[in-house]
Amino acid sequence: MLAESFSFSHPALFYRGDREYTAAVTAFVREGLAAGEPVAVAVPGPKLELLERELGADAARVLMLDMNREGRNPGRIIPGVLLDFADRHRDAHVRIVGEPIWPDRTDTEYPACAQHEALINFAFEGRHVTILCPYDAEGLTAEVLREAELTHPVLLDAAGERPSGSYAPRLVVDGHNRPLADPDDFVSLRFDHDNLAAARGLAATAAAEMGFGGHRLDDVRLVVAELGANSLDHGGGAGLIRVWREGGRLVCEVSDAGHIADPLAGRRPVDPQVAGSRGLLIVNLLSDLVRVHTRAGATVVRVYFDAPR
Repeated sequence: MLAESFSFSHPALFYRGDREYTAAVTAFVREGLAAGEPVAVAVPGPKLELLERELGADAARVLMLDMNREGRNPGRIIPGVLLDFADRHRDAHVRIVGEPIWPDRTDTEYPACAQHEALINFAFEGRHVTILCPYDAEGLTAEVLREAELTHPVLLDAAGERPSGSYAPRLVVDGHNRPLADPDDFVSLRFDHDNLAAARGLAATAAAEMGFGGHRLDDVRLVVAELGANSLDHGGGAGLIRVWREGGRLVCEVSDAGHIADPLAGRRPVDPQVAGSRGLLIVNLLSDLVRVHTRAGATVVRVYFDAPR
């Protein structure tokens, strides 16, 4: 289906129906297996089951991941799924199927998903990796499909393969870097070096009231601590935390006077033996959704945690 390549390739597959989906994706997977390439598949659970049945015994030779879980937060996918797999096979051309956008994704989640798809192109530049991203052409909106053409240099469908005439991933990164809508009701606290613990406590109290406990309550504390530490170190020495409930989620937002200039900040795995900040990486790995608005002199990081069932 795709020409042999030992450089980075990032095609979008526009499919219609399960038959087109399984035929195209299993062909892509089997081409990789036949070439001796490491292959991973990260797609939503129901699609994962379809592919496992279609692949049969070949499925045992593929790393199969449920994107509903592994990619619940789109900001986790590059460091926790894609780069994690590629880095374990640095001496080989790696083949990955990643489906981060599906019809059940919410409007709140979608901007982070679109930015993720755009940032793949920068995170893997020069790497020996092919990442195929399926898009449900029947279930997704025309706007989502239009942005897929901006974030993927190659487009595939039942008619064949063609270059995208509108490829411009930076437009998507910047286009979704917008101010976030204010909540209707929240509790807040301004913090600095003297009362960062109170900011953690504010979030932990709200989390406990929603039924969080054990390691997930610890995750909330740690994420807020990392965001607060970033505000102290890089955001002017102070910040504002706001906490509220939104549907079945706890939302914690930290704003300060900093600026995140690198759009891949928090999306690169960090060698534990190398010194450096891991704050935003920890935030992405532990949260169920992360939204960011940043500009010179002002950054807002909004994190979401799904309440216990």
